[in-house]
Parts: sequence; C-alpha cells; structure tokens
Amino acid sequence: MEYTQQLITSYNHSLWLQEQNQMTMTEKEEGCDVYAKRVAKLFSVKEKDIFKKKKTQDITDARQLLYYLCSKRPMRTVAIQRYMKSRGYDIGHSTIRWGLASVKRKIEYDRDYQSVIERLS
Repeated sequence: MEYTQQLITSYNHSLWLQEQNQMTMTEKEEGCDVYAKRVAKLFSVKEKDIFKKKKTQDITDARQLLYYLCSKRPMRTVAIQRYMKSRGYDIGHSTIRWGLASVKRKIEYDRDYQSVIERLS
C-alpha cells in the first residue's frame, strides 16, 4: 500500500510540475513577444519579418538579439526554438546557438550594444 501511495504522490507531483512549467513557459513566451516588438522597433523592421525566412542583415541581427533576450528570461535553446516555431519560424537548434554566440561577441566588443540590450531588458 505504501508503495502504491508513493507512486500516486510521485505521479501527482510530476503533473503539478508540468502544469507549473507550462504556466512559466507561457509567461516567458509573452515576455519574448514584448522583446520581439522592442527589437523590431529598434532595428526598424516589421515584427512579423523577424519570424520569416528573410536573411537580410537587419532581420538576422534583430532575430539574433531576440534569441539572446529570450535566453536571459531564462529560456533554454529548445524553448526558444519552440517559441520561434509557434510564431511561424522553424529554426534549428544550432542556428539559435550560433545567434546567441554572435550577440555575445558583439557585447564583448561594443559597449554601446550592451547598453542597448540593457535598455531593452
């Protein structure tokens, strides 16, 4: 009987954690939506273009900055990937990682870029 009760308790706890994670992800995704608007305005691009397969420099830079800001919420790369896909942009894990690294390099070499990020956050 005790073993069965432990299994039930463990299962219920697992369901509770899934619900909490789902609520947290929704809040994080809403935060990313806010970032998407801010980033689009900063780069003078349409928000919807960030979630299209366009590869112009301004769109790519905006998209990479969005990855970075979302990662600071904090969101894992797979969660960012899921968020981008939910907005219509199906992207690979490695591309997101490359974008994050690109923004980090810019931060190292450009203090103005860092101050822009701080204002967006």
